[in-house]
Amino acid sequence: MYLKSKLSWNVVIPAEKMDIKGLMLQKAIITRLMADFAAKKASKDLGYFLAVTTVEKIGEGKVRQQSGDVLFPVDFSCITFKLLNGEVLEGVVHKILKHGIFLRCGPAEKIYLSHQKMDDYQYMPGENPYFMNEKSSKIEKGNVVRFLVIGKKFMEFENDFQFVVTLEGDYLGSIA
Repeated sequence: MYLKSKLSWNVVIPAEKMDIKGLMLQKAIITRLMADFAAKKASKDLGYFLAVTTVEKIGEGKVRQQSGDVLFPVDFSCITFKLLNGEVLEGVVHKILKHGIFLRCGPAEKIYLSHQKMDDYQYMPGENPYFMNEKSSKIEKGNVVRFLVIGKKFMEFENDFQFVVTLEGDYLGSIA
């Protein structure tokens, strides 16, 4: 699910980047905000950070005593992507293992579908392994699969999520 959020972050501008011209300072603040936004990647509450849409307000800078850097409070709007439990989504298979598959959906790359959550699908080993069911529906690398999110975990150290999904339900599975 895509979410629109309003955030307030502190942006630090090194002293050597300071310029008396207001537009150059504003450009430096926005450039730094964008770099910090991209580096943050995700948060537990908001999901994956995708884009800054508008900068609402740049507050008055405060000089840091030790370094001379200036800290600016910035209010902005952004778009985030968060997978929610119970949500039906589509993802692309990027890894097949004997015990399940890994999918990608937007910025989420750690989406695991266990073989126990794929009713009637059997693992078919080989150089290009795949899963197949009795109706000849095939799940292989590169296929698009519709799934239901049943669990998630935020890994603080990696700033990333892990998801567990299922194919148990109506209209879920490989999309031909």
